[in-house]
Amino acid sequence: MDLINVLGDCRRGDLRVQFLFSNHTLDTRRRELHRGPTPIAVEPQVFDLLIYLVKNRDRVVSRDDLIASVWGGRIVSDSTLASRINAARKAVADNGEEQKLIRTVARRGIRFVGAVRVRTGTDEPSRAAAPGEHQKPTRGAQPWCDQPAIAVLPFANMSGEQEQEYFSDGISEDIITALSKVRSFLVIARNSSFAYKGKAVSMTQIASELGVSYVVEGSVRRSGDLVRITAQLNDVVTGRQLWGDRYDRSLADVFAVQDEITESIVAAIEPQVYAAESFHAERKPPHSLRAWDLVMRALSHFWRVTRDDNMAAQHLLDEAIALDQNYAQALAVLAVSHTFAGHLGWEDPAAANLAAERAGFDAIRADRDDPWAHLAVGASHLRKQRFDDALAAFESALRLNPSFALAHGHRGLVLASFGRWQEGTRAARHALRLSLRDPFAAIYSAVAAYAEFVGRNYEEAIRLARESISQRPDFAAGYRPLAAAAAMAGDMNLARAALGTWRSIQPNLSLAWMASQMLIKKEEERAHYLEAFRRAGLE
Repeated sequence: MDLINVLGDCRRGDLRVQFLFSNHTLDTRRRELHRGPTPIAVEPQVFDLLIYLVKNRDRVVSRDDLIASVWGGRIVSDSTLASRINAARKAVADNGEEQKLIRTVARRGIRFVGAVRVRTGTDEPSRAAAPGEHQKPTRGAQPWCDQPAIAVLPFANMSGEQEQEYFSDGISEDIITALSKVRSFLVIARNSSFAYKGKAVSMTQIASELGVSYVVEGSVRRSGDLVRITAQLNDVVTGRQLWGDRYDRSLADVFAVQDEITESIVAAIEPQVYAAESFHAERKPPHSLRAWDLVMRALSHFWRVTRDDNMAAQHLLDEAIALDQNYAQALAVLAVSHTFAGHLGWEDPAAANLAAERAGFDAIRADRDDPWAHLAVGASHLRKQRFDDALAAFESALRLNPSFALAHGHRGLVLASFGRWQEGTRAARHALRLSLRDPFAAIYSAVAAYAEFVGRNYEEAIRLARESISQRPDFAAGYRPLAAAAAMAGDMNLARAALGTWRSIQPNLSLAWMASQMLIKKEEERAHYLEAFRRAGLE
């Protein structure tokens, strides 16, 4: 069975993989562990660790491998790691003295050494290779079915100079680390993907051996003080290149260049994976959809930022939450969608805020390490004008995923509301740089325009507001700073024209409604904004 068919079965949700060893059954699809007929209670993180060890039983797994794959690259203390390993041993009736199944290899890591059979949706188990025995990947050996997985291959050094190898390797490693912070898909550890460095191996073989759906590859060419980096994302299932781009930079600060390009690549890859997963999910029959697939479909609607799409996203997210009440990302995206709907007049603001707050805090309780959850809570705080709490939540989201453009945009808005307009416009422009092709780019331009308005830079605010409108003429948020800035600059024709178009998009518009919706902390800035709307003709 070739890889494409294997991944196709996996995506359709009809592949059930069970690992059988030492009177235990480890079911990856149901996330259950049984000893004989008895279910064994296992914490989610310990379960993830156990799955990773069993799936990688043909090699010694290092500490870095575990941290990258189970903890998403976050800092983990030795004591925490040791306690999780001990818990995994206890779950499979092993211990640190006997080490019958999970063996410590001095100064190298740990390895699952038990004999394993694999069952793939049939009653008859198939024999799996014992540790050290080579076996070609089979249907049952395909590891990543619950979430898509991605491998970042070492970027090719095209400079022809061996001493430049560190730079191309550094770019690849930075991308692996940054992608590991995105909780929605799994990233293969550096040691595994770097095993292909310098080897002429087909994409299909790499994907089969690593068990991934997506592969990132690229090249680095340095010449004097200039560097050109290319990168592309490939969907192994369809054989399509999903995304590709080229970055030309000056090497005045080599480390700053690495950080900038890494952040840009990660920000570009994340929505492409979501879009590809949505494409696959839309082709599934409704009865086979799982919570993950529903969220991917919801995100494809959410990113379009229209009233109808927002409603469609909410319906899909409600379905996902009905399947899994603790699905943090589903809860968080639902919360953010209600926040936007209330802010843009698509829903009753009071009802939208109540729904957003409930879903946002449910998301945090479900997973405190999900950046979407912190974004949702921050948006809820902002709608209730708890500005300091909102800023803290957005910054928490960015600590978990520094490439999260939507969180940068929200942070820019709250900073501008404090009167810290220089920081606000920098944050919004950073979101734009990260996500130029994102439908939310119109929002980031509008936030930057509002920040410049707060700074009394009316001409720049007008330019940015026009940029927002050129991207999304149907989006009300761009007309707000345009009307306000034009009025304060004395261009009343432009101010009235902007207000007229804004009214056609949002018929319930009034000065009282605007006053109730303004997310501005400083009283003098609230008065300044309202005065601008009065001058524009809003009543």
